[in-house]
Amino acid sequence: MSVTVRTAGTGREFAALPDPRSRWRALANFVLMGAGSLALGLAIVSAHPGRTVGDPSLSERLEHVLYGLFGAEGPVGYRGGVGWTVGYSLGALGLLTAVTTIYLAFRPEHPVARLTADDEQRLRALLERHGGRDSLGHFALRRDKAVVFSPSGKAAVCYRVVGGVMLASGDPIGDVEAWPGAIERFMDEATAHSWTPAVMGCSETGGEVWTRETGLDALELGDEAVVDVADFSLSGRAMRNVRQMVKRIERAGYRTRVRRVRDLTDGELDRIRRAADDWRGTGTERGFSMALGRIGDPGDGDAVIATAHRDPAGDTDGGGGGDGAVAGSPYGDLKAIIHFVPWGADGMSLELMRRDRSADPGMNELLITAALQAAPALGVRRVSLNFAMFRSALARGERLGAGPVLRLWRGLLVFLSRWFQIESLYKFNAKFRPRWEPRFVVYRSSRDLPRIGLAAMRAEGFVSVALPRPLARRRPAAPCAHRDAAHEMRAA
Repeated sequence: MSVTVRTAGTGREFAALPDPRSRWRALANFVLMGAGSLALGLAIVSAHPGRTVGDPSLSERLEHVLYGLFGAEGPVGYRGGVGWTVGYSLGALGLLTAVTTIYLAFRPEHPVARLTADDEQRLRALLERHGGRDSLGHFALRRDKAVVFSPSGKAAVCYRVVGGVMLASGDPIGDVEAWPGAIERFMDEATAHSWTPAVMGCSETGGEVWTRETGLDALELGDEAVVDVADFSLSGRAMRNVRQMVKRIERAGYRTRVRRVRDLTDGELDRIRRAADDWRGTGTERGFSMALGRIGDPGDGDAVIATAHRDPAGDTDGGGGGDGAVAGSPYGDLKAIIHFVPWGADGMSLELMRRDRSADPGMNELLITAALQAAPALGVRRVSLNFAMFRSALARGERLGAGPVLRLWRGLLVFLSRWFQIESLYKFNAKFRPRWEPRFVVYRSSRDLPRIGLAAMRAEGFVSVALPRPLARRRPAAPCAHRDAAHEMRAA
Protein backbone atom coordinates (compact mmCIF):
# COMPACT_ATOMS: atom_id res chain seq x y z
CA MET A 1 0.00 0.00 0.00
CA SER A 2 1.27 3.50 -0.80
CA VAL A 3 0.24 6.94 0.34
CA THR A 4 -0.46 9.68 -2.21
CA VAL A 5 1.28 12.91 -1.25
CA ARG A 6 0.63 16.28 -2.86
CA THR A 7 3.54 18.75 -2.75
CA ALA A 8 2.70 22.22 -1.49
CA GLY A 9 2.77 24.95 -4.11
CA THR A 10 3.33 22.68 -7.14
CA GLY A 11 0.25 20.49 -6.97
CA ARG A 12 2.28 17.45 -8.06
CA GLU A 13 1.32 14.10 -6.62
CA PHE A 14 3.54 11.11 -5.93
CA ALA A 15 3.32 7.88 -4.01
CA ALA A 16 5.11 7.44 -0.69
CA LEU A 17 5.54 4.13 1.08
CA PRO A 18 4.04 4.01 4.58
CA ASP A 19 5.88 2.82 7.64
CA PRO A 20 4.77 -0.81 8.25
CA ARG A 21 5.13 -0.26 12.00
CA SER A 22 2.72 2.67 11.84
CA ARG A 23 -0.28 0.34 11.55
CA TRP A 24 0.45 -1.18 14.95
CA ARG A 25 1.04 2.27 16.41
CA ALA A 26 -2.23 3.42 14.86
CA LEU A 27 -4.09 0.54 16.47
CA ALA A 28 -2.47 1.21 19.85
CA ASN A 29 -3.23 4.91 19.52
CA PHE A 30 -6.88 4.17 18.63
CA VAL A 31 -7.30 1.93 21.66
CA LEU A 32 -5.58 4.28 24.12
CA MET A 33 -7.00 7.52 22.76
CA GLY A 34 -10.44 5.90 22.42
CA ALA A 35 -10.42 4.73 26.04
CA GLY A 36 -9.20 8.13 27.21
CA SER A 37 -11.83 9.95 25.14
CA LEU A 38 -14.54 7.66 26.46
CA ALA A 39 -13.52 8.31 30.08
CA LEU A 40 -13.17 12.06 29.57
CA GLY A 41 -16.41 12.17 27.63
CA LEU A 42 -18.24 10.40 30.45
CA ALA A 43 -16.89 13.00 32.86
CA ILE A 44 -18.10 15.80 30.56
CA VAL A 45 -21.59 14.28 30.20
CA SER A 46 -21.85 13.79 33.98
CA ALA A 47 -20.52 17.23 34.90
CA HIS A 48 -23.90 18.98 34.71
CA PRO A 49 -26.32 17.00 36.92
CA GLY A 50 -28.64 19.95 37.39
CA ARG A 51 -28.96 20.65 33.68
CA THR A 52 -29.91 17.18 32.44
CA VAL A 53 -33.43 16.19 31.53
CA GLY A 54 -34.42 13.50 33.99
CA ASP A 55 -31.90 11.21 35.65
CA PRO A 56 -30.03 9.35 32.86
CA SER A 57 -28.50 6.02 33.81
CA LEU A 58 -24.84 5.11 33.35
CA SER A 59 -25.61 3.12 30.21
CA GLU A 60 -27.50 6.09 28.73
CA ARG A 61 -24.60 8.42 29.48
CA LEU A 62 -22.12 5.98 27.90
CA GLU A 63 -24.37 5.73 24.86
CA HIS A 64 -24.48 9.54 24.67
CA VAL A 65 -20.66 9.68 24.78
CA LEU A 66 -20.32 7.10 21.98
CA TYR A 67 -22.79 8.97 19.78
CA GLY A 68 -21.10 12.27 20.59
CA LEU A 69 -17.63 11.01 19.63
CA PHE A 70 -19.03 10.35 16.16
CA GLY A 71 -20.73 13.74 16.03
CA ALA A 72 -24.28 12.52 16.60
CA GLU A 73 -26.88 13.42 19.22
CA GLY A 74 -27.27 10.96 22.09
CA PRO A 75 -30.17 10.06 24.42
CA VAL A 76 -29.24 12.51 27.20
CA GLY A 77 -31.00 15.83 27.04
CA TYR A 78 -29.84 19.15 28.54
CA ARG A 79 -31.51 22.42 29.44
CA GLY A 80 -30.16 25.69 28.14
CA GLY A 81 -26.99 25.84 26.03
CA VAL A 82 -25.17 23.08 27.91
CA GLY A 83 -26.09 20.52 25.24
CA TRP A 84 -24.13 22.42 22.59
CA THR A 85 -21.05 22.61 24.84
CA VAL A 86 -21.19 18.89 25.62
CA GLY A 87 -21.77 17.99 21.97
CA TYR A 88 -18.87 20.08 20.66
CA SER A 89 -16.54 18.74 23.37
CA LEU A 90 -17.36 15.13 22.53
CA GLY A 91 -17.00 15.82 18.82
CA ALA A 92 -13.56 17.38 19.37
CA LEU A 93 -12.41 14.30 21.33
CA GLY A 94 -13.63 12.00 18.56
CA LEU A 95 -11.97 14.12 15.87
CA LEU A 96 -8.65 14.13 17.76
CA THR A 97 -8.74 10.35 18.09
CA ALA A 98 -9.53 9.92 14.40
CA VAL A 99 -6.90 12.38 13.12
CA THR A 100 -4.05 10.96 15.20
CA THR A 101 -4.96 7.39 14.23
CA ILE A 102 -5.15 8.23 10.53
CA TYR A 103 -1.84 10.11 10.70
CA LEU A 104 -0.05 7.16 12.29
CA ALA A 105 -1.60 4.71 9.83
CA PHE A 106 -0.65 6.60 6.67
CA ARG A 107 2.39 8.72 7.47
CA PRO A 108 5.48 8.25 5.25
CA GLU A 109 8.07 5.77 6.45
CA HIS A 110 10.48 6.86 9.19
CA PRO A 111 12.63 3.82 9.96
CA VAL A 112 15.06 3.26 12.77
CA ALA A 113 18.36 3.07 10.90
CA ARG A 114 20.45 -0.01 11.51
CA LEU A 115 23.66 -1.09 9.81
CA THR A 116 23.54 -4.87 9.41
CA ALA A 117 26.61 -7.07 9.80
CA ASP A 118 26.63 -7.74 6.05
CA ASP A 119 26.35 -4.02 5.25
CA GLU A 120 29.22 -3.26 7.61
CA GLN A 121 31.41 -5.94 6.06
CA ARG A 122 30.79 -4.56 2.57
CA LEU A 123 31.50 -1.01 3.72
CA ARG A 124 34.76 -2.05 5.38
CA ALA A 125 35.84 -3.69 2.12
CA LEU A 126 35.13 -0.45 0.24
CA LEU A 127 36.98 1.59 2.87
CA GLU A 128 39.99 -0.71 2.67
CA ARG A 129 40.32 0.10 -1.03
CA HIS A 130 39.09 3.70 -1.14
CA GLY A 131 39.07 4.94 2.47
CA GLY A 132 41.91 7.40 1.94
CA ARG A 133 39.75 9.66 -0.23
CA ASP A 134 37.54 11.12 2.51
CA SER A 135 38.46 11.72 6.16
CA LEU A 136 34.81 11.11 7.14
CA GLY A 137 34.68 7.69 5.48
CA HIS A 138 35.12 5.61 8.63
CA PHE A 139 32.20 7.38 10.31
CA ALA A 140 29.93 5.65 7.78
CA LEU A 141 30.36 2.59 10.03
CA ARG A 142 28.13 4.07 12.70
CA ARG A 143 25.59 1.36 13.40
CA ASP A 144 22.67 3.76 13.66
CA LYS A 145 22.90 4.56 9.94
CA ALA A 146 21.30 2.83 6.96
CA VAL A 147 23.03 2.34 3.61
CA VAL A 148 22.22 2.09 -0.09
CA PHE A 149 24.73 0.55 -2.51
CA SER A 150 25.27 1.24 -6.18
CA PRO A 151 24.08 -1.50 -8.60
CA SER A 152 27.68 -2.65 -9.01
CA GLY A 153 28.27 -2.70 -5.23
CA LYS A 154 31.40 -0.56 -5.70
CA ALA A 155 30.00 2.53 -3.93
CA ALA A 156 27.57 3.31 -1.15
CA VAL A 157 25.82 6.21 0.60
CA CYS A 158 25.08 6.00 4.32
CA TYR A 159 22.24 8.02 5.79
CA ARG A 160 19.80 8.53 8.63
CA VAL A 161 16.23 9.81 8.39
CA VAL A 162 15.52 12.63 10.85
CA GLY A 163 12.25 14.53 10.77
CA GLY A 164 11.53 13.46 7.20
CA VAL A 165 15.01 14.50 6.00
CA MET A 166 17.16 11.76 4.44
CA LEU A 167 20.47 12.98 5.79
CA ALA A 168 23.78 11.71 4.39
CA SER A 169 27.18 12.86 5.62
CA GLY A 170 30.53 13.12 3.88
CA ASP A 171 31.22 11.75 0.42
CA PRO A 172 29.88 8.45 -0.91
CA ILE A 173 32.03 5.46 0.04
CA GLY A 174 33.92 3.56 -2.65
CA ASP A 175 35.04 4.05 -6.24
CA VAL A 176 34.35 7.55 -7.56
CA GLU A 177 33.24 6.11 -10.90
CA ALA A 178 30.50 4.19 -9.08
CA TRP A 179 29.32 7.17 -7.01
CA PRO A 180 26.55 8.15 -9.49
CA GLY A 181 24.94 4.72 -9.12
CA ALA A 182 24.86 4.99 -5.31
CA ILE A 183 23.59 8.56 -5.48
CA GLU A 184 20.81 7.50 -7.85
CA ARG A 185 19.75 4.78 -5.42
CA PHE A 186 19.80 7.35 -2.60
CA MET A 187 17.57 9.73 -4.54
CA ASP A 188 15.20 6.92 -5.57
CA GLU A 189 14.85 5.94 -1.92
CA ALA A 190 14.11 9.55 -0.94
CA THR A 191 11.48 9.88 -3.66
CA ALA A 192 9.84 6.55 -2.80
CA HIS A 193 9.34 7.58 0.82
CA SER A 194 8.75 11.33 0.25
CA TRP A 195 11.87 12.25 2.25
CA THR A 196 13.82 15.46 1.73
CA PRO A 197 17.34 14.55 0.47
CA ALA A 198 20.34 16.36 1.95
CA VAL A 199 24.08 15.84 2.39
CA MET A 200 26.08 17.37 5.23
CA GLY A 201 29.83 17.95 5.10
CA CYS A 202 30.73 16.56 1.68
CA SER A 203 34.02 17.58 0.05
CA GLU A 204 34.30 19.79 -3.01
CA THR A 205 34.64 16.73 -5.25
CA GLY A 206 31.67 15.10 -3.57
CA GLY A 207 29.62 18.26 -3.93
CA GLU A 208 30.39 18.46 -7.64
CA VAL A 209 29.25 14.87 -8.21
CA TRP A 210 26.10 15.28 -6.12
CA THR A 211 25.04 18.47 -7.89
CA ARG A 212 25.89 17.12 -11.35
CA GLU A 213 24.02 13.86 -10.89
CA THR A 214 20.95 15.15 -9.07
CA GLY A 215 20.48 18.80 -9.95
CA LEU A 216 20.69 19.72 -6.26
CA ASP A 217 22.45 22.86 -5.04
CA ALA A 218 25.49 23.14 -2.77
CA LEU A 219 26.43 25.71 -0.16
CA GLU A 220 29.75 26.03 1.65
CA LEU A 221 29.17 25.07 5.25
CA GLY A 222 32.62 25.44 6.79
CA ASP A 223 36.11 23.99 6.76
CA GLU A 224 37.80 20.89 8.05
CA ALA A 225 41.16 21.36 9.77
CA VAL A 226 43.78 18.95 8.38
CA VAL A 227 47.32 18.85 9.73
CA ASP A 228 50.11 17.44 7.58
CA VAL A 229 52.31 15.61 10.06
CA ALA A 230 55.53 16.38 8.17
CA ASP A 231 54.86 20.11 8.52
CA PHE A 232 53.91 20.09 12.20
CA SER A 233 56.34 21.50 14.74
CA LEU A 234 56.08 23.22 18.10
CA SER A 235 58.90 25.59 17.23
CA GLY A 236 58.33 29.10 15.98
CA ARG A 237 56.41 32.13 17.18
CA ALA A 238 53.08 30.94 15.74
CA MET A 239 53.15 27.86 18.00
CA ARG A 240 54.31 29.65 21.13
CA ASN A 241 51.00 29.41 23.00
CA VAL A 242 50.61 25.70 22.36
CA ARG A 243 54.26 25.06 23.18
CA GLN A 244 54.07 26.92 26.48
CA MET A 245 50.86 25.16 27.50
CA VAL A 246 52.25 21.71 26.69
CA LYS A 247 55.48 22.40 28.62
CA ARG A 248 53.55 23.70 31.60
CA ILE A 249 51.34 20.61 31.75
CA GLU A 250 54.30 18.28 31.38
CA ARG A 251 56.03 20.03 34.28
CA ALA A 252 52.88 19.45 36.35
CA GLY A 253 53.51 15.71 36.12
CA TYR A 254 51.40 14.67 33.14
CA ARG A 255 52.62 12.18 30.56
CA THR A 256 50.99 10.77 27.43
CA ARG A 257 50.69 7.47 25.60
CA VAL A 258 49.60 7.07 21.96
CA ARG A 259 48.73 3.57 20.74
CA ARG A 260 46.61 1.65 18.29
CA VAL A 261 43.47 0.15 19.81
CA ARG A 262 44.68 -3.35 18.99
CA ASP A 263 47.73 -2.77 21.21
CA LEU A 264 45.69 -2.02 24.35
CA THR A 265 44.77 -4.71 26.82
CA ASP A 266 41.15 -5.56 27.57
CA GLY A 267 41.55 -4.01 31.01
CA GLU A 268 42.85 -0.73 29.59
CA LEU A 269 40.05 -0.56 27.02
CA ASP A 270 37.43 -1.19 29.67
CA ARG A 271 38.88 1.54 31.87
CA ILE A 272 38.97 3.97 28.95
CA ARG A 273 35.37 3.21 27.96
CA ARG A 274 34.10 3.69 31.52
CA ALA A 275 36.05 6.94 31.91
CA ALA A 276 34.82 8.29 28.58
CA ASP A 277 31.24 7.56 29.57
CA ASP A 278 31.64 9.05 33.05
CA TRP A 279 33.36 12.21 31.78
CA ARG A 280 30.65 13.05 29.29
CA GLY A 281 29.32 16.37 30.48
CA THR A 282 25.67 15.86 29.48
CA GLY A 283 23.25 12.99 29.16
CA THR A 284 22.70 13.75 25.47
CA GLU A 285 24.56 11.73 22.87
CA ARG A 286 26.11 14.05 20.32
CA GLY A 287 27.64 13.40 16.97
CA PHE A 288 26.69 12.14 13.52
CA SER A 289 29.01 13.38 10.78
CA MET A 290 32.27 13.03 12.73
CA ALA A 291 31.41 10.54 15.45
CA LEU A 292 31.66 6.76 15.55
CA GLY A 293 29.83 6.22 18.84
CA ARG A 294 32.06 3.43 20.16
CA ILE A 295 35.58 2.79 21.44
CA GLY A 296 37.62 -0.38 21.12
CA ASP A 297 35.36 -2.37 18.83
CA PRO A 298 37.14 -5.48 17.47
CA GLY A 299 36.70 -4.18 13.91
CA ASP A 300 38.35 -0.84 14.77
CA GLY A 301 41.79 -2.13 15.71
CA ASP A 302 43.53 0.51 13.55
CA ALA A 303 41.96 3.34 15.54
CA VAL A 304 44.35 5.37 17.69
CA ILE A 305 43.87 6.32 21.34
CA ALA A 306 45.96 8.99 23.05
CA THR A 307 45.75 9.10 26.84
CA ALA A 308 47.05 11.53 29.44
CA HIS A 309 48.17 10.28 32.85
CA ARG A 310 48.96 12.17 36.03
CA ASP A 311 51.71 10.99 38.35
CA PRO A 312 50.56 11.87 41.89
CA ALA A 313 54.18 12.28 42.93
CA GLY A 314 54.79 14.83 40.17
CA ASP A 315 57.21 12.52 38.36
CA THR A 316 58.25 14.02 35.02
CA ASP A 317 60.56 11.30 33.80
CA GLY A 318 58.12 10.26 31.07
CA GLY A 319 57.54 6.80 32.52
CA GLY A 320 54.97 4.25 31.65
CA GLY A 321 51.45 5.35 32.70
CA GLY A 322 50.09 1.90 33.40
CA ASP A 323 47.11 0.87 35.46
CA GLY A 324 48.37 2.17 38.78
CA ALA A 325 45.69 3.53 41.05
CA VAL A 326 45.47 7.09 42.26
CA ALA A 327 43.69 7.82 45.52
CA GLY A 328 40.16 9.11 44.93
CA SER A 329 40.16 8.24 41.21
CA PRO A 330 38.22 5.21 39.90
CA TYR A 331 40.30 5.28 36.71
CA GLY A 332 43.79 5.21 38.16
CA ASP A 333 46.11 7.87 36.79
CA LEU A 334 44.03 8.34 33.60
CA LYS A 335 43.04 12.00 33.14
CA ALA A 336 42.11 12.54 29.49
CA ILE A 337 41.36 10.59 26.30
CA ILE A 338 41.42 11.37 22.59
CA HIS A 339 40.19 8.83 20.06
CA PHE A 340 41.06 8.87 16.33
CA VAL A 341 39.52 6.66 13.64
CA PRO A 342 41.43 5.51 10.53
CA TRP A 343 41.52 7.68 7.43
CA GLY A 344 42.75 5.28 4.82
CA ALA A 345 46.15 3.67 5.29
CA ASP A 346 48.08 6.80 6.27
CA GLY A 347 45.67 9.13 8.06
CA MET A 348 43.42 9.45 11.09
CA SER A 349 40.41 11.59 12.00
CA LEU A 350 39.60 12.99 15.43
CA GLU A 351 36.47 11.35 16.80
CA LEU A 352 36.22 11.97 20.53
CA MET A 353 37.83 14.05 23.29
CA ARG A 354 37.13 13.53 26.98
CA ARG A 355 38.83 14.75 30.12
CA ASP A 356 38.53 14.45 33.86
CA ARG A 357 37.04 17.71 35.14
CA SER A 358 39.66 17.76 37.89
CA ALA A 359 42.52 17.70 35.36
CA ASP A 360 44.46 20.85 34.51
CA PRO A 361 43.30 22.90 31.50
CA GLY A 362 45.05 22.14 28.24
CA MET A 363 44.53 18.38 28.10
CA ASN A 364 43.25 18.58 24.53
CA GLU A 365 46.27 20.56 23.34
CA LEU A 366 48.58 18.14 25.12
CA LEU A 367 47.04 15.04 23.58
CA ILE A 368 46.69 16.40 20.05
CA THR A 369 50.33 17.45 20.17
CA ALA A 370 51.33 14.02 21.47
CA ALA A 371 49.32 12.32 18.71
CA LEU A 372 50.89 14.47 15.99
CA GLN A 373 54.38 13.80 17.34
CA ALA A 374 53.70 10.03 17.53
CA ALA A 375 52.07 9.92 14.08
CA PRO A 376 55.24 9.08 12.05
CA ALA A 377 55.88 5.98 14.14
CA LEU A 378 52.28 4.89 13.47
CA GLY A 379 52.61 5.42 9.72
CA VAL A 380 50.25 8.42 9.81
CA ARG A 381 50.96 11.35 7.49
CA ARG A 382 47.81 13.45 7.90
CA VAL A 383 45.45 14.12 10.77
CA SER A 384 41.93 15.53 10.49
CA LEU A 385 40.87 17.66 13.44
CA ASN A 386 37.49 19.23 14.12
CA PHE A 387 35.12 20.71 11.58
CA ALA A 388 34.82 24.50 11.92
CA MET A 389 31.49 25.86 10.69
CA PHE A 390 31.57 29.18 8.80
CA ARG A 391 35.33 29.36 9.31
CA SER A 392 35.97 31.55 6.27
CA ALA A 393 33.38 34.11 7.39
CA LEU A 394 34.96 34.32 10.85
CA ALA A 395 38.46 34.67 9.39
CA ARG A 396 37.58 37.27 6.75
CA GLY A 397 35.29 39.22 9.06
CA GLU A 398 38.09 40.05 11.50
CA ARG A 399 40.54 41.21 8.85
CA LEU A 400 41.36 44.83 8.14
CA GLY A 401 39.07 46.24 5.49
CA ALA A 402 36.22 43.78 5.95
CA GLY A 403 32.94 45.27 4.72
CA PRO A 404 29.91 46.01 6.93
CA VAL A 405 27.94 42.98 5.70
CA LEU A 406 30.81 40.61 6.46
CA ARG A 407 31.37 42.20 9.86
CA LEU A 408 27.66 41.91 10.64
CA TRP A 409 27.68 38.23 9.64
CA ARG A 410 30.75 37.60 11.78
CA GLY A 411 29.10 39.39 14.71
CA LEU A 412 26.06 37.13 14.41
CA LEU A 413 28.29 34.03 14.39
CA VAL A 414 30.15 35.28 17.46
CA PHE A 415 26.79 35.83 19.19
CA LEU A 416 25.62 32.30 18.27
CA SER A 417 28.92 30.94 19.61
CA ARG A 418 27.56 31.46 23.11
CA TRP A 419 25.47 28.35 22.52
CA PHE A 420 27.15 26.47 19.66
CA GLN A 421 30.87 27.26 20.21
CA ILE A 422 31.40 28.21 16.55
CA GLU A 423 34.20 30.72 17.12
CA SER A 424 36.01 28.86 19.91
CA LEU A 425 36.19 25.67 17.88
CA TYR A 426 37.65 27.53 14.91
CA LYS A 427 40.24 29.23 17.10
CA PHE A 428 41.19 25.96 18.76
CA ASN A 429 41.75 24.28 15.41
CA ALA A 430 43.76 27.24 14.15
CA LYS A 431 46.31 26.75 16.96
CA PHE A 432 47.79 23.79 15.11
CA ARG A 433 48.32 25.67 11.84
CA PRO A 434 46.22 23.32 9.68
CA ARG A 435 45.27 23.56 6.06
CA TRP A 436 41.57 24.17 5.62
CA GLU A 437 39.48 21.87 3.42
CA PRO A 438 36.03 23.30 2.54
CA ARG A 439 32.96 21.22 3.30
CA PHE A 440 29.51 21.69 1.77
CA VAL A 441 25.84 21.05 2.40
CA VAL A 442 23.88 19.75 -0.60
CA TYR A 443 20.15 20.50 -0.70
CA ARG A 444 17.19 20.51 -3.06
CA SER A 445 15.71 23.95 -2.45
CA SER A 446 16.54 26.97 -0.33
CA ARG A 447 13.21 26.61 1.44
CA ASP A 448 14.40 23.19 2.66
CA LEU A 449 17.45 24.65 4.42
CA PRO A 450 15.73 25.44 7.76
CA ARG A 451 14.30 21.93 7.88
CA ILE A 452 17.65 20.40 6.93
CA GLY A 453 19.43 22.52 9.53
CA LEU A 454 17.03 21.38 12.25
CA ALA A 455 17.41 17.74 11.17
CA ALA A 456 21.20 18.05 11.23
CA MET A 457 21.14 19.59 14.70
CA ARG A 458 18.89 16.79 15.90
CA ALA A 459 21.20 14.18 14.37
CA GLU A 460 24.23 15.79 15.99
CA GLY A 461 22.42 15.90 19.33
CA PHE A 462 22.18 19.68 19.73
CA VAL A 463 18.37 19.72 19.56
CA SER A 464 15.98 17.19 21.05
CA VAL A 465 12.39 17.08 19.88
CA ALA A 466 10.17 15.18 22.30
CA LEU A 467 6.75 14.07 21.11
CA PRO A 468 3.90 13.62 23.58
CA ARG A 469 3.08 10.01 24.39
CA PRO A 470 1.75 7.84 22.91
CA LEU A 471 2.99 9.45 19.67
CA ALA A 472 6.60 9.48 20.82
CA ARG A 473 8.62 6.33 20.27
CA ARG A 474 11.73 5.28 22.09
CA ARG A 475 15.03 5.55 20.30
CA PRO A 476 17.89 3.30 21.32
CA ALA A 477 20.92 4.97 22.78
CA ALA A 478 24.22 4.91 20.96
CA PRO A 479 26.49 2.04 21.95
CA CYS A 480 29.13 4.33 23.35
CA ALA A 481 28.95 7.84 24.70
CA HIS A 482 30.14 10.59 22.39
CA ARG A 483 30.03 14.29 22.92
CA ASP A 484 30.81 17.05 20.49
CA ALA A 485 34.28 18.55 20.53
CA ALA A 486 32.92 22.07 20.87
CA HIS A 487 31.75 21.38 24.40
CA GLU A 488 35.17 19.97 25.22
CA MET A 489 36.79 23.18 24.00
CA ARG A 490 34.66 25.13 26.46
CA ALA A 491 35.58 22.73 29.27
CA ALA A 492 39.28 23.07 28.50
